[in-house]
Parts: sequence; C-alpha cells; structure tokens
Amino acid sequence: MKNPLKKRGQKIIRRFSRTADKVQEEGKEHIKQNFVKRLSRIANIKILIVEWVLLISALIMLAVTQSFWFGNSYTKNAFTSGGTYTEGTIGKVASLNPLFATTSSEKVLSKLMFASLSAVDFSGHPGLELAKSIVSSEGGKVWAVTLKDNLKWSDGEPITIDDVYFTAKLIQNPAVNTLYNSNLTNVKIEIKEDKVVFTLPAPYADFMSALNFPILPKHILEDANPKTLIEHSFSITPVTSGAFTINTVQNSGNEKVVYLSANQHYFKGKPLLNSFVVHTYADKNELISALNAGAITATAELSAADASSLATNIYYEKDSSINFGVFAILNTMSKNLKNKDLRAAIRQGINMEAIRAIVPNTTALDFPLTTTQIKLNAYPAMPQYNQDAAKEAIAKIAGEDTISLNLTTTDSGFFPAIATALADSLRELGLEINLSIQPEGQDFITNVISKRDYDILLYEIELGADPDLLTYYHSSQATSAGLNLSNYTNSLVDDLLLAARETTDKTLRVKKYETFLEYWSDDIPAIGIYQSNLSYFYNKNARTFENDVRLVAPTDRFSDITSWAVNKIDKNQTP
Repeated sequence: MKNPLKKRGQKIIRRFSRTADKVQEEGKEHIKQNFVKRLSRIANIKILIVEWVLLISALIMLAVTQSFWFGNSYTKNAFTSGGTYTEGTIGKVASLNPLFATTSSEKVLSKLMFASLSAVDFSGHPGLELAKSIVSSEGGKVWAVTLKDNLKWSDGEPITIDDVYFTAKLIQNPAVNTLYNSNLTNVKIEIKEDKVVFTLPAPYADFMSALNFPILPKHILEDANPKTLIEHSFSITPVTSGAFTINTVQNSGNEKVVYLSANQHYFKGKPLLNSFVVHTYADKNELISALNAGAITATAELSAADASSLATNIYYEKDSSINFGVFAILNTMSKNLKNKDLRAAIRQGINMEAIRAIVPNTTALDFPLTTTQIKLNAYPAMPQYNQDAAKEAIAKIAGEDTISLNLTTTDSGFFPAIATALADSLRELGLEINLSIQPEGQDFITNVISKRDYDILLYEIELGADPDLLTYYHSSQATSAGLNLSNYTNSLVDDLLLAARETTDKTLRVKKYETFLEYWSDDIPAIGIYQSNLSYFYNKNARTFENDVRLVAPTDRFSDITSWAVNKIDKNQTP
C-alpha cells in the first residue's frame, strides 16, 4: 500500500517541476521580447514618459493640497484646558490674608484666591458674586444678603452666612486695621434666618458696591486674635473661595514666587488653567528682562512707555482706563496747610502739564470724578498756572519765616519721579520740602496713612464704579480708620455727599455733585493729577480678559479668569 502512494506522489512532484521550469522559460522569453528588446525604443517616447510622470505628480500634489484645505475647513486651533499662566508683579507679599492686601502683588493674589459678595462685572457695574441676591429696603437703609447654594471653601467645607457675618464683624474691629473698614463704619450687622442683614446709619443707594470685601473662613479663624490676625498661619497657607488655591511659596532673594492651583470647588466652575503663578520682582527692569526671556506670560505692572523695551514679536498690549485717580492730597489739618490761601497758591504754582508729562498716555484728572462714573452738566473753572503769582502769595503768607512741608509717597511705579518733580516745583515757590519715598505695604498704611503723617501725600485712590465720594471727603471719615486722607471737614459738603449717596434720582444726584465740586475746588483738599490706565502685556499664545471687559480696578481683569488659557489644540468644527 505504501509503495503505490509513494510512486503517485513522485509523479505529481515531477509534473509540478516540469510545469515550473516551463513557466520560468516562458517568463524569461516574455521579459526579453516585451521589455529588454524594447529598451532601445525609450528614446523615441521619452517626452510622453515625462508628461505622464508630471501628470501623476500634479495629481498627487492636488490631492495633498485638497486634503489640507478641507482639513482647515473642518478644524480650528482652539484653546483648551491645562497649562500654567505666570503673571509678573512688583511689590512685596507680606501676607496672603486679603484683608491686608495693599501692594499690587497682594491685590492680585487676593482677587485670584478670594471671592466677595458683590463684584464688578464685565460692564463695569456691581454684580453678584457669592451672593444669590442683595435686596434693599427702607429707601436703601437696610440691605439683606442671601448666598448662592452649595458654595464651598477650597478645603471642601461649606461657605455660609456665618462666614459672612464673621468677616464683616472682623472688618469692623479697629484692631484689624483694614482698608475695608470704611465700607462698614457704623453699620449694624445681624443674621436673620438665611440672610445677613446690614442696617446702615443712613440710606445708601449704592451699598451693593461696598459689599465687595473678601469673605474669610470662620472655621479657620474664629479663634484668632484680631490684634495678631496678620501673623496667623492663614496668612501663609489660606483656605480660599476664589478660582485658585495656594500650592506653595518659593523665596528667591528679593523675589517671591507664589504657586496657585485651580480650585476644584470654585462656584463658577474649575478654571481652564491648571495653575496660576504670581512671580514678584524687585523692580521694573527685572520684570522687563523676565518678559523678554519668556519667563512669564504677562504683566500689568508696566506702562505704555515701556512697550519699546519689549519684544513685540512675543507680546500683545491692551490699554484700558480704570477708575483710579492720582492726587496730591493736602492735609488740611497739618500746621501749615490749614491755611486755604497757601493751598490755593500751591495749586496755582504747580506746572501740572509738566507733571503729567512724566506719565505718558494718561488722561488729565482735575476733579475726583470721572465721566464714566457720572456726566455732569458743568465743572468749576480751574485756575491757570502762574508761578510768579503763587510765589508772591506764598512769600506774603510766610512773612519772615520759611514754610516747611513733608511730601510723602511710595516707591511704586511713577510715583518717585512725580514726587521728585513736585518737590522741585514747590521749592521754586520758596517752600522747604522734605521728600519721603517709602516702601508700599501694610507698614505704610499703618505708619503713614492711618497716622496722617504727611503734609502732602502723592497717592492713588480708587474712585469706584459709582461716584460716591463720602469715603474720601466726609468729615466722619477723617479718622485713622477712614479714607478722608486730607482730613477735610465742611458741614455743607457732608450734607451734599450724604444726599447724593442716598438718592436714586440721577438728575438730583448730578446737581448735588456739581455743587460739591464747587466747594471742593474752592477748599482744595487735594489736587488732581491724572486718571490711571492699565497697560497689560501678554504672550501672543495666551488668552486673557476680553477686550470689551470694562475695568474699574486693575484686578477686575480677572472677572473672566475661568476662560483664560495657554494651551491650544486642533478641534473639528461642527458642519
């Protein structure tokens, strides 16, 4: 049985072998006849071959181009979540407790980490933040605040009305010494059911804007001593309610780098950014170097005049006016400046045009009101600059004596240059000027502002969204805890300011402020210099605040912080 099978297999193998040999011979002959022997004819058809090669190449290129075009039509380069945004600031960070935020760096951190009951919205008007509702009654004398649902601190604990009440009472405590105190002076604060109720000593039509103070966690600070609150560990590692929470702080010489992480419990939703870094610098030159090196994403610490120092291929610039004013504030209760004639001579003898030229691209500000706050029908006439007349008036007032004045400011921005120019101008009038330029921060607030330790103070004040000037010029605010920095007292002005803040009638309010400006211009508690601008330089690959966001304060740029981004990806578009 095995031999027949073996023989059959051998026959099949021999047959396949003969067939393979035949196919191989036929193949060789075919190649020889149809390819090798025809190679000599290629020269005759080379043009045709080249045309075919070019045609095929063109078709391939068209296919690739079409694919690219169609790809762009249904995809776009869009910002996405993730990444780190680094902002450069100037100014020390002595505390992360927002009640003590005085430097630019501290204010930025406060806004990023803490929310308030109300906040300026994109339109430049007060809106709701932590508050679900803010309702007034009794003609604006009583204000009831309820909170949004399911609010949480960064540690997961609920934000409650107890936190609001605790914070408000802490602000009222004179031992805390915070600038927010002026908003709650003589205000009665109570908890009624699910509301915090503020009862004012008099009606205030715009009290909602005064509720922009940051809320602190009672469960962390309720046992803290108000006198030493700034020294509490909370000032180093705070529990927060804003878009970001503290990660770590790194010290490097005079610089400090504060690393923040996205707050998973933020009531507006987790930001697109994973982290936000605030890098403080000792001066403007170091900040510019960091920008040009690409070490930081953006800064709000420079002016338009600094644009020429920056690499324009890396950064965009946004210029936005803000409701801040820089003034030479005259202490009307100091020994020499009690004399209104001397104040008038000082105003007349200052070449304000030359002073304003120190800070380019700014708007002159003669009065403590801006047109974005309120539009008046008439403004008092300002006296013309006349150095000779001013010098003569001062000599008459001084007699045989020499009038000595202390001019004080901080080492922030253009202030040293402006203060130096002011001092020189006043010396030319025959005055003896002692110029003091001090570091900005809580020590300056405590030792200079609160004690009114100056004759002339060059300072920037926040004018706010609403034209409420009671804080700065009502006699009740001429205290160590108030912001009447000129110690200005005029009973008629007091009545005007109270009437203006109480009324919701726009026509009546305009008349009240027009009359107030007449008194203000005649009494000269301050000399207006310019309205501040915010110049924001940011990397071209980053998304920041929208161009149509109206800023009242510099930190209002963070109102839409949840949509800021630095990462991009290609996304398919919906047809």
